Amino acid sequence: ATAAPAPTPRLHTRAFVKAQEGCNDVCAFCIVPRTRGREVSRSIDDVSRDVDAAHARGAREVVLTGTQLGAWGRDLPDPLTPRDLIAGVLARTETPRLRFSSLQPQDITPELVVLWDDPRLMPHFHLALQSGSDAVLSRMRRRYDVAAYHAALDRIRAAVPHAAVTTDVIAGFPGESEDDFAATLALCKEAAFARVHAFPYSPRARTAAAGMPDQVPVEVRKERMARLLTLANDLGAAFRARFTGDVRPVLWEEPRATPEGGRWHGLTDNYVSVYVESEYDLAGRITPAALGAPFADGLAARLGSAA
Repeated sequence: ATAAPAPTPRLHTRAFVKAQEGCNDVCAFCIVPRTRGREVSRSIDDVSRDVDAAHARGAREVVLTGTQLGAWGRDLPDPLTPRDLIAGVLARTETPRLRFSSLQPQDITPELVVLWDDPRLMPHFHLALQSGSDAVLSRMRRRYDVAAYHAALDRIRAAVPHAAVTTDVIAGFPGESEDDFAATLALCKEAAFARVHAFPYSPRARTAAAGMPDQVPVEVRKERMARLLTLANDLGAAFRARFTGDVRPVLWEEPRATPEGGRWHGLTDNYVSVYVESEYDLAGRITPAALGAPFADGLAARLGSAA
C-alpha cells in the first residue's frame, strides 16, 4: 500500500468554539455544577467571530461546544434558544461545516430540527441517555424520562433520516438492577446509535450518588460495562454498514498508520470515519467519497473530486 504523505503543517481541519459555560442542573453523579459554576451564554456575535476566525485559520469544520449547550440563551437579557444560536451562526459565517456538540432530549424541538435542512449543518446529534430505565433516570436526577428520549429520537429520525445519533451511558449506577440494565441495552439497540460512549459508574466526592445506598458491586459494574462495550461495537458497525455504497462528503483530516499501510483519515458529514489511499495532500479538503467495506474503525472509501 502507498504511504500517505505528511499533511499540510499546522493545519487544523476542525476547530472547537465554546458557546456556553456552566450548568444549573443537579445530576446526582456529576460534580460539574460545583466546578464550572452557573450557566453563562456567549452572544451570537461573539461566537460567530470565533467561528470566522477559525475558518480564516484554515478550519473547514467548526464544532460548537458548551457544558450544557442546550441551555444556551436562557440567561441572556432577552432569552434565546439553541435554535437562535445555530441559525445566527449559519447566517453570520461562511464555515462550510458546522457541528453542534451535545443536547438533551428536551432540547430537540420541531423548531430546532428543521435547521438541519441546511447542508452546512452536519447531520449528527449527541444526545445523552445515561440509562434506559425511568427508575435510574429519576435517581440520577435527569430532567427527562424514557418516553421523552424516544420522542426526541423520533423527531431526529423523521427530520434527518441519515443522521448519526451518539450518546453517553453509565453502567452500574447505584440501585441499578439487572432489569434496569437490560432496559438500557434494549433502548440502545432500538435507538441504533452510531456511537455509545460507555462509562462504568465511579463515585465522586461531594456528589449525591456517592452517598446513595445500594451501590452496585465493582465486579457487577465491570461485567455490565463489558456487555455495554460489546453492544456499542456492534451498533457502531451496523450504523456504518448502512452507508456502504453511498457517496457522502468527507472532510479529510490526517494520514494514519494502519496494518495495510498509511491512509488518509476523514469524517463524513454524519460522523463516519473513512480511510482512503491517496498520494495527494488531502488535509482540509472536502470531497465526495464512495463508501466501501469495513476498514479499521470505519469504512474504506474511494476518492471523488474535490469540493
